[in-house]
Amino acid sequence: MQPRRRGVERSEGHSWLAALLRPSSGPKDRSAAPKYDRRCGGVLEGTLGRSHVGSHPSVIAWCARRQEAQERLLPPNFNECSQTIDPVVALNEDTQAKLHKNDKEETFRMEMPYCTGEIDFMASGKKRGKFIKVPCAIHPRVIFDAMSHKWNLPAPNLVVSLVGEEENFQMKPWLRDTLRKGLVKAAQSTGAWIFTSALRVGITKHIGQAVRDHMLASTSSTVKVVAIGITSLGKIQHKELLEDVKNNSHINYKSDHNAQGPLYFLDNNHSHFILVDEKEPDGTTSLRLALEKHISEQRTGYGGTGSIEIPVLCLLVNGRPKILEHIYRGLENSAPWLILAGSGGIADILAALMNEPHLIVPPVVEKQLKEKFPTEDFLCKDVLQWTTVIQSIIAHPHLLTVHDFEQEGSEELDTVILKALVKACKSHSQEAQEYLDELKLAVAWNRVDIAKSEIFNGDVEWKSCDLEEVMMDALVNDKPEFVKLFIDNGANIFDFLTYSRLQRLYCTVSPKCLLYSLLLKKHEENRLTLAGMSGQQHKEMIDTCPLFTLHEVSRVLKDFLHDACRGFYQEQKSGSKKKTDKLHAKRLPGPLDMNQKSENPWRDLFLWAVLQNRHKMAYYFWAMGQEGVAAALAACKILREMSHLETEAEVVRRLKEAKYEQLAVELFSECYHNSEDRAFALLVRRNRFWSKTTCLHLATEADTKSFFAHDGVQAFLTKIWWGDMSTSTPILKLICGFWCPFLIYTNLISFSEETQSVDESEPFKELDGLDTERTLLFPKELDRGDAKLETENTSENVAYATFVFTRWKKFWTAPVTVFMGNVIMYFAFLFLFSYVLLVDFKPPPPKGPSILEVILYFWVFTVVLEEIRQSFFTDEDMNLMKKFKLYVEDNWNKCDMVAIFLFIVGVTCRMLKSTFQDGRTILAIDFMVFALRLIHIFAIHKQLGPKIIIVERMMKDVFFFLFFLTVWLIAYGVTTQALLHPDDSRAEWIFRRVLYRPYLQIFGQIPLDEIDSSRMELKNCTSKDNPLSCPNDYANWLVILLLVIFLLVTNVLLMNLLIAMFSYTFQVVQGNADIFWKFQRYNLIVEYHGRPAFAPPFIIIDHIKLFLRRIFKKTEHKKEHMERDLPEGLDQKIITWEMLQKENYLANLEKKKKESNEERLKKMADKVNSLSKYFSGLKEQDKRLRSLESQRETGCRWVWDACQKFWCDRTLKIRMFLNYANKG
Repeated sequence: MQPRRRGVERSEGHSWLAALLRPSSGPKDRSAAPKYDRRCGGVLEGTLGRSHVGSHPSVIAWCARRQEAQERLLPPNFNECSQTIDPVVALNEDTQAKLHKNDKEETFRMEMPYCTGEIDFMASGKKRGKFIKVPCAIHPRVIFDAMSHKWNLPAPNLVVSLVGEEENFQMKPWLRDTLRKGLVKAAQSTGAWIFTSALRVGITKHIGQAVRDHMLASTSSTVKVVAIGITSLGKIQHKELLEDVKNNSHINYKSDHNAQGPLYFLDNNHSHFILVDEKEPDGTTSLRLALEKHISEQRTGYGGTGSIEIPVLCLLVNGRPKILEHIYRGLENSAPWLILAGSGGIADILAALMNEPHLIVPPVVEKQLKEKFPTEDFLCKDVLQWTTVIQSIIAHPHLLTVHDFEQEGSEELDTVILKALVKACKSHSQEAQEYLDELKLAVAWNRVDIAKSEIFNGDVEWKSCDLEEVMMDALVNDKPEFVKLFIDNGANIFDFLTYSRLQRLYCTVSPKCLLYSLLLKKHEENRLTLAGMSGQQHKEMIDTCPLFTLHEVSRVLKDFLHDACRGFYQEQKSGSKKKTDKLHAKRLPGPLDMNQKSENPWRDLFLWAVLQNRHKMAYYFWAMGQEGVAAALAACKILREMSHLETEAEVVRRLKEAKYEQLAVELFSECYHNSEDRAFALLVRRNRFWSKTTCLHLATEADTKSFFAHDGVQAFLTKIWWGDMSTSTPILKLICGFWCPFLIYTNLISFSEETQSVDESEPFKELDGLDTERTLLFPKELDRGDAKLETENTSENVAYATFVFTRWKKFWTAPVTVFMGNVIMYFAFLFLFSYVLLVDFKPPPPKGPSILEVILYFWVFTVVLEEIRQSFFTDEDMNLMKKFKLYVEDNWNKCDMVAIFLFIVGVTCRMLKSTFQDGRTILAIDFMVFALRLIHIFAIHKQLGPKIIIVERMMKDVFFFLFFLTVWLIAYGVTTQALLHPDDSRAEWIFRRVLYRPYLQIFGQIPLDEIDSSRMELKNCTSKDNPLSCPNDYANWLVILLLVIFLLVTNVLLMNLLIAMFSYTFQVVQGNADIFWKFQRYNLIVEYHGRPAFAPPFIIIDHIKLFLRRIFKKTEHKKEHMERDLPEGLDQKIITWEMLQKENYLANLEKKKKESNEERLKKMADKVNSLSKYFSGLKEQDKRLRSLESQRETGCRWVWDACQKFWCDRTLKIRMFLNYANKG
């Protein structure tokens, strides 16, 4: 990434170096050029004096001392310093930057020839590397295009250029680990290129080994670490193999690991090489810098935006003094540098002088050089030149980052790299657009901590439009921390999420995701539907539509949520009736305005995240959205359906580990503890954003048993179960009122209007305008109030009649009374059925059937009508086939269908003389089915209900047991029949002896007189009348042995296995039996809440009334308590109240998390790290103070020496003058 220049001003002392590095436009003025002073062997005059390097008194003294020391060491005739040196030559004229090129030169560089090929490293494990040989003057674009097209390298997301020591040196362990592990890890996580010197020496050798280890251990075929070596041909051993190569040539290169220099072998762990034919000095460095600059101007598509400039970072490790010019020229290209302090060499010198620019004087620089390179001697002019270059380097603090891994080792190298890039690109502007590239980079690398500390630090005011692109990246790449960060810092999700963006999000679904296959299936179905259109219209829709549309998404959601997502992502047509809806249902939905903003973005993003199994993202959207209980239950339903379709076990495990049911339960618990009445309203209100479905309906669809087991839900169900009667009414009083209806008009049973008038409900007092809210769960209270007003104005007779009718209706329409009536009448039905079968079952017509049997037929007819009403005449808006499928899903409904079918068949057969006995047999079996149906009635009982569930689970264990038992029965029965009765071919007796007799033997009925030959009565077998009944006594011992084995396996092994299975099932179910029973209780309460008041056969009255209502009034019967449409103001009040409770719930969760042991340990570790860094800073500060003290003492000593020498010379001259004067 090319960092933007932020107007960093440079001092005059640093401008002369850039001027010298630029080519002159005219003849050089030798008189104006800086010159070297003879006193110091090359101290620059002129402009150097402005840099305060040569004019300082201590520098003059230091130069004089160095001059004397060098004159003693140089030969007598050495007079090089007396000549005037061209400053361009002094600053390496061959490294001048060529910034202004005309078009002819540009074209010439683009057309320069190059060749590519492959290097086969012999005896190196069959390793090969690609190379490109180029002249040093070639345009970098040619190299980059060859890397992209001929090497097929994808554009990098980061380029790390490794600069440092190119000779073998002693590397510290931490530095080796940082380079081998940290750098390769950073490259792997970001898809980076690593530029090195390509030679098997120094840090490049260790980087190559790290890349080799990564390639051996990596299992990913997409993320690869690319190590690219750039070197001059003149530095390579066996360069003759590479000098005269042709294009697409294959080179066999044998390397030796023991080379000591000055030439080294290519590193065989690199995959790509750029070999430079260096025709001019330092041409490789110039080409490398030009290539890095060119790459930094390209863009990469990482993160999904395609607008991130490729960041290029130079990493300085160790290094000799000559590397300073490389660093300065890189800074001129605005390339950021990361300096590893403690790695030695120039890196340590720059790290030491970075924060102390006042110490960048030749004496200090010389001292630092002698400490880092004690075996080398440096000339005075070199020290002065390097001092000036260091000053110019330090003048770019925004491009330099120093990091010491020994003192700050807690951070990873990729974190340090990103901080260096952000620091390099950081602007002093307050415009948010200036930070977008850095923000995109932080999103791409998933470093939300750096984004918080470096970008969102309060210096810039972000607008929602500035964050739309990065918000899209964070959503696509599943980075919820960034989504939260953007929303907290100005992103408006309501302005961001349009239907067009939502559709783009669904188009980015991974092909490995289950959602992708579901959408693809709907897409194919939609394409087949479009095939019926005209060819031109179909072609236009295919061209304009993306891969997936929101219409297909809505169809997938409808398969999961059914009625809860009705109308999602479809054009809403107001005023449509059911008939027209049925017509439109067969057509394609109308086109949706893609530029329209989403009505509920939090819900849409929540569904998008849940469908992709991104639970962390979905949890955040759930926390921000409305109707939290309904949303969590909807997610439970979606994941339940997806777990049935998913084939990968790991994905299924993650689906089942989602905690949405827990969220729904805990949030409802928070609401219930705050206000019971509002919590009850939350259960039955039709949710605005979930197609008017209730939480109870969603919980039923999702099969969330834990939600129904909550005390609040059970309290609400108890309230519904008792209707307008008091929930504390004893069951004995209820039975008395049932058998003696006149008692309901006494004070035997308390009803809601009495309790309400005596004690007003306290929870309603917390709101304003409570009369409206009070009718939320008790809609008849308002009617009762109106009735009271009417009774005041009417006569006492009318008031009494109203009271009698109202009390009668309240008692007989309560679900508990309806249930009791059905139980009593069902017992009467079973008694009548058994009496007809046992006593009053007359012959076929004309003698029969009897009157009681006809009554039984009518009774069953009313039961059939009720089953038809339950299956087809429901409130759900769906076709008849779906209603029937929903009806059949209940096992007890299946039992009813079997019972009714057997009854119809039995009655039909009973009417015919030929099949009279068959009909009687079928009806007897049907009575058993009707009797077993009685079990469902007792599911409401708190003790019997859980036991019924345990019996149901154990029945499944019995089927598995019967499978093993049948195998042994058949094996033993067939074998014994073949041994004992080989000549008996009668089918009836074969069945008895193969299956029936072994089954009885399990329970101890063993006919030894038919098996054991010693106990057989052979007299009965000699009769000629029954010769087949005589058993065969041949191999009778084998029959006895098989009997022993059979009894051992069945009675000991299989029976104990069955008992163990029963015990395990009981232990497993017993712990959750209460939860399962409460769920069954809900289903039973809902069933009897929707049932008519009368039980069969009197239920025919309600059926006739329902039929007449549908014929004449055309109004549907609605459930009064289980579903409720609230007024808009009251509905919004409930939504706001739920949001507040959710905030409290999340705050409590966060508080518990902070108080957990893990968080405490984490905080303690952070404090220890902070203290460690603080003490490290104190040590560094103490070190700096000591360095300053040392420099002060050295400077004072230099000044004292200079003054002493000056006064000595002056005293000597005065004495000589006095002597001369005396002699004169």
